[in-house]
Amino acid sequence: MAKPDEFKPDPPSENPKTEADDTDDENGDGGYEEEVEDTEEDELDEEEEDEPEPEPRVRTPQSAVRMQRAKLEGLFQRLQTQSVPLRVHDVLIKGNTKTKDYLIESEAALLKNCTTMQEILEVSRAVNFRLQALEVFDSVKITLDSGPPELPGTSNVIVEVQEAKSPLSGEIGAYTKAEARSSTVEGTLKFKNIFGHGDLWDGSFAYGWDHISELSAGVHFPRFRGSSFPLDVRAFLLSQDWLQFSSFKERSMGLSVALLSSRNHDLVYNLGWRTLTDPSQLASRSVRRQLGHSLLSSLKYTCKVDRRNSTLRPVRGYAFAATSQIAGLAPDSRCSRFLRQEVDLRYAIPLGILNSALNFGISGGIVFPWGAGFKNMPSPLPDRFFLGGNSSPISSLGGPTTVWGYRTRGLGPTESRRQLKSNDGDTEDAADPGVDFLGGDLAVTAFADLSLDFPLKWFRDRGIHGHIFASAGNLERLTQNAYKDFSLQKFVSSFRTSVGAGIVVPIQPFRLEVSALNSISRGVGKVILTSSAVRKSSK
Repeated sequence: MAKPDEFKPDPPSENPKTEADDTDDENGDGGYEEEVEDTEEDELDEEEEDEPEPEPRVRTPQSAVRMQRAKLEGLFQRLQTQSVPLRVHDVLIKGNTKTKDYLIESEAALLKNCTTMQEILEVSRAVNFRLQALEVFDSVKITLDSGPPELPGTSNVIVEVQEAKSPLSGEIGAYTKAEARSSTVEGTLKFKNIFGHGDLWDGSFAYGWDHISELSAGVHFPRFRGSSFPLDVRAFLLSQDWLQFSSFKERSMGLSVALLSSRNHDLVYNLGWRTLTDPSQLASRSVRRQLGHSLLSSLKYTCKVDRRNSTLRPVRGYAFAATSQIAGLAPDSRCSRFLRQEVDLRYAIPLGILNSALNFGISGGIVFPWGAGFKNMPSPLPDRFFLGGNSSPISSLGGPTTVWGYRTRGLGPTESRRQLKSNDGDTEDAADPGVDFLGGDLAVTAFADLSLDFPLKWFRDRGIHGHIFASAGNLERLTQNAYKDFSLQKFVSSFRTSVGAGIVVPIQPFRLEVSALNSISRGVGKVILTSSAVRKSSK
């Protein structure tokens, strides 16, 4: 009789099973799965050995461009969202063969104070503009390069300039003032960078038929002896014909020196010898008293701030200008002594409909003599305020001058001209000689202008728009004890006012207006053609 097999435990394996292996054994599949897995791994190894290795991926020019574009977009995104720390290690100058290094270095000195890449880019644009404004370079290129390897987070700024091929340049132009029926021809001849200090030597002329002529020569140093301020010296010969309005001609010659000149501030000293004459011999008594010679020695300070988005058609922003002048800075008894102050304010408010905007402004000025017996002295005739004309006050900042709808110098106190007599002592039967406009010691002007686009796209694309305006102004005498009779209520009530509407055509650098207006105080309506130029400063 056979005995049942006795249970004998298996000897311990060298590789003990895990819990997962025990589970597989209980299911009765463990050993078979291990064999299948080993077989599959061997087959995969053989297939991998048989498969050829993949060729390296070749980068096409299109993919390289896409990668470069992606990097640039990532850089621009980073520049827009966060500050990138970066300092300027050095400023390198290239391309200048005649211009002194100190001139370019002084303009680029602000770059060394930058601490971020955004700040470096912003200041680089300003430096580029300032270097081109010197008018001695044909082109200016500013490049950012990496700094020394041992100084991470730094950059070298390379300023590469191309000096003007010809040191000689010139300009000539004709300007017409339709309302005054006068024209002028102006020209300038410049010699650039003769000594390598950015110096500009120029000669200018202006000639107007029966109105004005000027001849001048000057020199401009942007950095005189390494200082931060420029130096301007100009000699001039000026002749102005005011016979039609005030029965006198003015001729002056002298010298002007710019002691301080910056973006917002100017300080100028003027020394000139003036002569007033009356070739017609019809001048009124007040004008005849001022004929002759006089010396002008004056100091003029101007502060100007313009934050408007445009000078041709301001839609938003403000502008302010103030000019103070003191004359009589010489011991000569023929020296004119007076104080003159002008204030000018402009403000533009956008209305949000058809690109419309409301511009309004107010200007004021006063002139008064000083010295012994000043209360009984008249103010100098050429330095008084004269109102009238139709030059647009929107673009310019020049004190109280314009009141739409009135002839040039057509406002303020007047005096009858002298009547000529025949040989027998009787007054001739000639026509009335008219009056002389004497100007005023106190002047105030104001205007309001509503501009808006036309509905047609053709007009909008060319900047042609319409405007509705109103202007007012007045003059008053204060000298020779006239201030004792001054009444503010009477001064305001006697304001001259005009209203009108028209079309504005901006033609760089001009603003051409065709308007129909009505002078309320006189009840006269007319159509006028005006223009105002926005000229670039030579500074």
